[in-house]
Amino acid sequence: MEYPLIDADGHYYEPDDCFSRHIEARFKDETVRVERGADGLGRVFLRGGRTFMSVMPGDYASAPGALEGLFAGGVADGFTHREVINARDYPEFTQKPARLALLDEQGLEATIMLPTLGVAVEYDMRDDVELTYASLRAFNRWLEEDWGYGDDGRIFAVPMLSLLDIERAMTELHRVIDAGARLVHLCPGPIGGRSPADPLFDPFWATVAEAGIPVVFHVSNSGYNHFYGTYWSENPTNPSHLQSPLQWALCNTERPVVDTLIALTLHNLFGRHPDVRVVSIENGSSWLKPLFKTIDKAAALGRRGPMIGGKLPGEPSRALAEHLWVCPFPEDDVNELIDAIGADHVLFGSDYPHPEGLREPRDYIPRLAGCNAEITRKVLRGNTAGLLGLPDRAPASPVRLPEPRAGGR
Repeated sequence: MEYPLIDADGHYYEPDDCFSRHIEARFKDETVRVERGADGLGRVFLRGGRTFMSVMPGDYASAPGALEGLFAGGVADGFTHREVINARDYPEFTQKPARLALLDEQGLEATIMLPTLGVAVEYDMRDDVELTYASLRAFNRWLEEDWGYGDDGRIFAVPMLSLLDIERAMTELHRVIDAGARLVHLCPGPIGGRSPADPLFDPFWATVAEAGIPVVFHVSNSGYNHFYGTYWSENPTNPSHLQSPLQWALCNTERPVVDTLIALTLHNLFGRHPDVRVVSIENGSSWLKPLFKTIDKAAALGRRGPMIGGKLPGEPSRALAEHLWVCPFPEDDVNELIDAIGADHVLFGSDYPHPEGLREPRDYIPRLAGCNAEITRKVLRGNTAGLLGLPDRAPASPVRLPEPRAGGR
């Protein structure tokens, strides 16, 4: 490779005070807090009760890429930890200066940085609107302080937003845009009984479109265990590490984002806001091609029914394809994804340093072995550069990156 890569799916492990450091005093005892026991593990509490993410995820984690066998189909014993680490022993997982140094070693010019704990707690507080927004504001202020929104051109952290209350959502959206955010995150799934494409939320979508801010949907706790899994004999209080096989199939991974993309398309978000850009990160991609067919068939069958977002185009799947960018799982067939949506809308992501990701970001390169140089550059760099507003030009002196480390997938 003669150019640096841009990773669309990087992560940090949060500190204990990521929600409490900047929270208003009256919410300090109610928001997400961490209590450490004699074993050193941080238990996560919200309003005095345990959360979906019951233990701070970095306290007892597997090393980057340690679960590759499970997702490649070679191991079948579930989320058993391998090569156990504590993220606090690895500054590059928790501190920006160390991560910047690691980016240089990994041959990365830049990376999008997403939460680990942060995507798992919003649903559990949605019954309290004030607490939800106080907590998200506090988290975003911690994020700005510790990681930043990309002023350095390298680390682009993504602030957490919610559409639970449109006025509060707009206040925080304007604040993070003024603070320099290049992307914003929404939890996949419905919001308080409404589609995220409900016209009630048009001020939000109009603002991100005008500002050129893509909206990221990253795998999250979308609440499907509570409002969906309970209809299938499942325990809605199972924590993240004790999800059942059926819960993984019906309530997690792809289903929330697929439902969300269906709603955005068939509620005509893209017809009302043609400049909106939506990014799916760490939700996989094998569902995309059949989703296009499902959307067009549903639009045809329902053409006489109500259309709360306005009249749909003849092939609404085309609208989705034009407005969607997808970062697949490392184990997904990237060539199949390119065929489905086009090379201009596919992003490379390592999920580093999570155990279900890659041991090294460069381990992704062999997956593009059958692609020509132009497509390879788009996926590894150009497409994400475009979303972040970075120039995609060759460096003045070509950068010869080291070979991927042996042992990667």
